Amino acid sequence: MSDRGTFDTNVVTVTRFLMEEGRKAKATGELTTLLNSLCTAVKAISSAVRKAGIAHLYGIAGSTNVTGDQVKKLDILSNDLVINMLKSSFTSCMLVSEENEKAIIIEPETRGKYIVCFDPLDGSSNIDCLVSIGTIFAIYKKTTDNEPCEKDALKPGRDLVAAGYALYGSATMMVISTGNGVNCFMLDPAIGEFILVDRDVKINKRGKIYSLNEGYAKHFEPAVTEYLQEKKFPQDGSEPYGARYIGSMVADVHRTLMYGGIFLYPGNVKSPKGKLRLLYEGNPMAFIIVQAGGMASTGLENILDIQPDSIHQRVPVAMGSTEDVLEYIAICKKHAKK
Repeated sequence: MSDRGTFDTNVVTVTRFLMEEGRKAKATGELTTLLNSLCTAVKAISSAVRKAGIAHLYGIAGSTNVTGDQVKKLDILSNDLVINMLKSSFTSCMLVSEENEKAIIIEPETRGKYIVCFDPLDGSSNIDCLVSIGTIFAIYKKTTDNEPCEKDALKPGRDLVAAGYALYGSATMMVISTGNGVNCFMLDPAIGEFILVDRDVKINKRGKIYSLNEGYAKHFEPAVTEYLQEKKFPQDGSEPYGARYIGSMVADVHRTLMYGGIFLYPGNVKSPKGKLRLLYEGNPMAFIIVQAGGMASTGLENILDIQPDSIHQRVPVAMGSTEDVLEYIAICKKHAKK
């Protein structure tokens, strides 16, 4: 609330902020309702993450999700929470989750106009060692009158109505964009509300940090190897970049947003498309970074321009400060001509 121990009697909660934005846009309020239901799910997940050890929510649940990751108990809980909160908000007609092989079509009597793609617990392999994890979401509006089907979710990121993520770290934060900049809300446990703490966040034009898993260096494409060489051993006399890699996309991208630099999960010889999924990892994070004045690319095309062909499609990712991403793109294009 306040450093001096006084009680702020005029806090801007996420609900108040969204209602103000909706009033300006002469909106119906349905998106505010949807985002509020996501906030409720995030509060519940945050609580579960905090007491996971006590509640025996750690450990592998014995199954593997559709993208090949082993499913942890917290993954299942988080997925159920997001699905149930969205279903009961009467705002969505279809849900696409990392944990479900097929899209979830909402029953006709509880349908709304939005399609929500989400990763309920990103970075869940880090749960057991208490590293920051998160929830990522992307919201589209259904534009056709037909019965909802998976094809309705296959839209480029440019068509997003809103996107964001929750980060369960030293505090719980939600970072949200409805297409008018990026705003950060911190969960105040004293009142159980998300409070606006950073308005209209902008990423630095250039950073001093690169972030990727160099354990795959043996399999990197030559463009990635050359880019990293330039960052570590700059020829122009500048200082080399620092390396930071958490292995949790939400945490790595959030640090990139706050401090600048570049986050990379490129394709490699073994996985030409990389590991990250376009609909509920690449697109929402690209949307946030671009709304904050940064760039997001595969190295050869803008992530937000990609037309998806399947709901679990993978995509190579390079996002962050504009000047850093442009340098990476230039090297990728040079190698593509060879």
